[in-house]
Amino acid sequence: MQDGRRDIWGKCKLADALIRIENLYKIFGPDPASIIPLVREGQTKDHILASTGHTVGLVNINLEIEDGSTFVIMGLSGSGKSTLVRHLNRLIDPTEGSITVGGVDVMKLTSADLETFRRHRVSMVFQRFALMPHYTVLENIAFGLEMQNTPRDITETRARKWLIAVGLEGYENHYPANLSGGQSQRVGLARALCTDTDILLMDEPFSALDPLIRAEMQDLLLELKRKLNKTVVFITHDPEEALRLGDHIALLKDGEIIQTGRPKEILFSPVDGYVRDFVRDVNRARVLTVGDLMKPEKHFIMTDDIDEALKQMNEWNTDYSYVFHERELKGIVTRKALKEILKTDSGIDRTTHMVARKIPVLKPHTLLRDALVTTLDAGHPVPVVSEDGVLCGSLWENDLVKALTFGNDNSGKG
Repeated sequence: MQDGRRDIWGKCKLADALIRIENLYKIFGPDPASIIPLVREGQTKDHILASTGHTVGLVNINLEIEDGSTFVIMGLSGSGKSTLVRHLNRLIDPTEGSITVGGVDVMKLTSADLETFRRHRVSMVFQRFALMPHYTVLENIAFGLEMQNTPRDITETRARKWLIAVGLEGYENHYPANLSGGQSQRVGLARALCTDTDILLMDEPFSALDPLIRAEMQDLLLELKRKLNKTVVFITHDPEEALRLGDHIALLKDGEIIQTGRPKEILFSPVDGYVRDFVRDVNRARVLTVGDLMKPEKHFIMTDDIDEALKQMNEWNTDYSYVFHERELKGIVTRKALKEILKTDSGIDRTTHMVARKIPVLKPHTLLRDALVTTLDAGHPVPVVSEDGVLCGSLWENDLVKALTFGNDNSGKG
């Protein structure tokens, strides 16, 4: 493959794992270590509680979370999801197992190192906002920087930057008591982002909000994540929220991981009836993205010579092809159109990119609901192009229709 083609084709970035959780157990009670053998024998959470008075929190958790990804941990109340996320910054210590962040064993951190870790590497957004009522909005946002002993001028500049980023300009001097729930959560999000930590932990941050405000906050988080490339660990009991926000998802039940995977895998390949029931009523058009369904696009034209372009299309036996000129997508040409040009325009200096027909494009993060009209009206697969112009693949009408209309029968695979 030519270098130019490799640059245009590109690949979805696969980052190294930033967080690794291995063989993690958490038992609550007076003698937790003694309960581990019972758990390994397969005794149930309810039986262990009744017979020993110990509560099983987490059972043999093994996860890898990629740098720059949003990893969602979902499950019902009591499933262990909040317990798990609190292990990442050692608000809770495990009974057994290991946690590494960036290759550092978190369990071996001294008290001083742990304090530094919490201030500079991990920040957290809580469900109930956790704002300080006697601080203004700007002071709440700046609080984390103050804890880092950041100089005052830098603190105020950065706090104002994030105040604007979350849409709260003009609220600098308001107090939490004068804010709506959505505004309060924006302050909490801005405060977490302001410290510029690598990892953002979010424990059901939007669950107390009204549906419309909740959707707005989800949009804001997605927008900020695309700009910042932060690693986000997000906790929720809502499958639609999980599938919309997550690059990867882990579903917990009674402290155990039932299934992990990308949103598409959870929806179309549930491992059992519990998972199937959990996501049964999800509106797929609102949670699946173009990137979930797009297929690799193997054939595209980079030559300006129409004869050569037609020769390539004949070799590929394809009726259409995308046309690139100087690494920019110019449109689409059909084999029939190129043949007609060669018949009628013989001797005239025409180039492939000049005769290409302009077509709409989609972005990988576009929701299927927003791609419906474009895809159904196109008459051909629609190219999917990243923000920097890299061709990621194409979305086919048939795949879109199957994903939105078929049941959980693996029809989304492809």
